Amino acid sequence: MAKSAVASLSLIIIFFCMMFFFPFLSIAISQCNGPCQTLDDCSGQLICINGKCNDDPDVGTHICTGGGGGSIPSPGSNCQPSGSLTCDQNSYPTYTCSPPVTSSTEAKLTNNDFSKGGDGGGPSECDEQYHDNSEKVVALSTGWYNGGSRCGKMVKITANNGNSVMAKVVDECDSMRGCDEEHAYQPPCGNNIVDGSDAVWNALGLDKNIGIVDVTWSMA
Repeated sequence: MAKSAVASLSLIIIFFCMMFFFPFLSIAISQCNGPCQTLDDCSGQLICINGKCNDDPDVGTHICTGGGGGSIPSPGSNCQPSGSLTCDQNSYPTYTCSPPVTSSTEAKLTNNDFSKGGDGGGPSECDEQYHDNSEKVVALSTGWYNGGSRCGKMVKITANNGNSVMAKVVDECDSMRGCDEEHAYQPPCGNNIVDGSDAVWNALGLDKNIGIVDVTWSMA
């Protein structure tokens, strides 16, 4: 009887210990795409959608998707948002950095009209000139633009269909500022954007109406 009583007491103690500690284990805060069960499991303005922390569509945040069609940096890139910019009641992360450049850097290709009056806003930052849509030119996210160090240089862009194209860097896809006349009232770019002209999309055999596609790029 004594052994039975001790065993029962031990089970009771274990039960209460589990009841006490488990609530504290459940309050771990998850970032973008992290696991969650309730709203309290997600950091900041993120909400729990289908078991993962993500942007709240009702609030209109773009913490996980980035601005300008971009996305959050890949794991291990050590590139985190430097702040945020609110435009039309939507919040967009801003970046001073981009993922490291490699021989096959993953990026999001977007479309830009570099001509006067186009959706690129003002003239290209590298040469203060507008560029015709027939020119193979691109703008790079702020981190990759690197203060203009890549101005005039050629990059090789490769699409998932196997097609590649050489294009010249003429502008910055601003990851810090936006939503003003200079930026054609567009939000800040993500930190992993290659913003290509119509000629770039055509050379890759891509439909610009898709809006955004996965590509890789490298210095030529």
